[in-house]
Amino acid sequence: MSRSIGVIVLAAGEGSRFREVAGADKDKLLADCTGRDGAVRSVIEQVLVNLPASLDQRLLVTTEVRPQAMRMAQAYGCDIVSIESTGMGDSIAAGVAACPDADGWLIVLGDMPFILPSSIERVVAAIAEDAVSVPTLNGDYGHPVGFGRSFAAGLMALSGDRGARPLFAQGRVVEVAVDDPGVLWDIDVPDALVFPPS
Repeated sequence: MSRSIGVIVLAAGEGSRFREVAGADKDKLLADCTGRDGAVRSVIEQVLVNLPASLDQRLLVTTEVRPQAMRMAQAYGCDIVSIESTGMGDSIAAGVAACPDADGWLIVLGDMPFILPSSIERVVAAIAEDAVSVPTLNGDYGHPVGFGRSFAAGLMALSGDRGARPLFAQGRVVEVAVDDPGVLWDIDVPDALVFPPS
């Protein structure tokens, strides 16, 4: 039986730490970075490229100030959910509310361009109705994180800047061990755009 997993790419955050270093007009999601395949793309495009083709229910949650990110996401088959808030909780809630009938949801951060597609596939495979699936590297929790159907109400009730981590206590946590430093690597500052050789 095939399952419908809603992929929610979070791209509403302001990236203030990045802007402090790079300049107020620099959007980290549009910054060039060299992917693990050697191709240079924007950060958000690297994230979208890494989503496995089997995940076809895709949403990008962002704000009106990111028209370029919206166009890029649409080119990769994403529907757009536009919100006014930049909070992670608000973004997750809006994304889940936009595809409430899915069998589960995969929360993908728009500033994590170096996650291997194989790691994403393993996290998705571990999604179960009452479980959270999370990639781990040397015991550290990474991203993306998968949530089963039983978490729908909890995800839609999130608000503000608070993410979904508190929901881990409401079900089983399935740790998916991966040998992929990309699951821990986000772009907070310009120096992070260069991924260490794997």
